[in-house]
Amino acid sequence: MRPLRPRHRNRATGIASLLVLGVGLTALFLGFDWFWVVFAVGFAVVVPIVSILAGEDESETDEFPIPPSEPTTDDPLETLRRRYAAGELTEEQFERKLEALLETETMGAVEDRARRRGRNRADDSVDDPETERETT
Repeated sequence: MRPLRPRHRNRATGIASLLVLGVGLTALFLGFDWFWVVFAVGFAVVVPIVSILAGEDESETDEFPIPPSEPTTDDPLETLRRRYAAGELTEEQFERKLEALLETETMGAVEDRARRRGRNRADDSVDDPETERETT
């Protein structure tokens, strides 16, 4: 017996499932009392055996796996600034998106950002020798 091609191997379980479904529904519509046996035996025995014989495993069923997205902790404003700096946005697009962003923000979020920005500037000024000379 010739081995299944990879393209057909991935379809073997689907074809077996459709056959079991078709035979079971046909038995149901023709009035056979044992139609439920077709579903039970087909999906509990036949489909798994076909899957094993075809060499399929669960990881192969996803033809287009979705890469996990990285959790973003970026501030929307920082993302907008970065995109503008990278040249992804024109000045008009940047201003329009900035206005929309500022309109939808709550006062709490604005205050939090201002506090963070103040802390970051304070941290930067400690590391900056120019600022140390000015303050002394």
